[in-house]
Amino acid sequence: MVKEEAANGLVVARPRPNRPRANRAVDEAPWVKWILILSAALLLGWLLILPLIVVLTQALKQGWGVYVAALTDADALSALRLTLLVALITVPLNTIFGVAAAWLLTKFQFRGKSILVTLVDLPFAVSPVVGGLMYVLVFGAQGWLGPWLQEHDIKIIFAVPGIVLATLFITFPFVARELIPLMEDQGTQEEEAAITLGAKGWRVFWQVTLPNIKWGLLYGIILCNARAMGEFGAVSVVSGHIRGETNTLPLHVEILYNEYQFSASFAVASLLLLLALATLIVKSWLSSRLPRS
Repeated sequence: MVKEEAANGLVVARPRPNRPRANRAVDEAPWVKWILILSAALLLGWLLILPLIVVLTQALKQGWGVYVAALTDADALSALRLTLLVALITVPLNTIFGVAAAWLLTKFQFRGKSILVTLVDLPFAVSPVVGGLMYVLVFGAQGWLGPWLQEHDIKIIFAVPGIVLATLFITFPFVARELIPLMEDQGTQEEEAAITLGAKGWRVFWQVTLPNIKWGLLYGIILCNARAMGEFGAVSVVSGHIRGETNTLPLHVEILYNEYQFSASFAVASLLLLLALATLIVKSWLSSRLPRS
């Protein structure tokens, strides 16, 4: 309390003004900050940067000619085409599913909502290998639908459809999980106002909802695409590892490494690395735009 004497001689007690507390982080000794920065830099260097350098150096160890030959090999080009094809199919499908699931879970209240949320998160909890095995048990030769598929000459396991299905399962939460928190935070007021003014369902989505979620949607699409191109466990179970037919880039890297073609395997791995770096660059750009939007 601060005592002040008024004009009539009375002593008036006024509360002491609140003073901002000192920031403990600012008061720490400078060496603490530098130790933390150095520790983080060493950890990132050891776990992330060093392995990336090793991949690039091993890929170019035997010269540029060997590197180019590994990337232009027929099996490598086939694996690249299949990887891009799978991503081209799965990413749009998971985008549609993610938007629909996020819309349903955030704009409506219904029984069983918590069960649907759990199902959306299921691929995060299940091992990719187990996810691929589930499709083998359903569509494989000895699976539930295997005899019927054989009778109608439909091949899913050890073929491209099985790879697409396994990748769909692994990647379908990414778009939905990016949109659900964003759409929950935005609420339903703008959509309700648009409906009150006479807008219909699709017009409300395209002119009200989509502009509000566009950056989060692009962010989820990029993460989904990155996982689709780099998925190994589930695809390995359902692909059969058939050269030139069912090998994606991650599977092709494994085969080359197991055959002791180290330079070729690292060359193909560097291609995956470049795709991942491009994804990270776009992801970082979107992250910088997302708060402003």
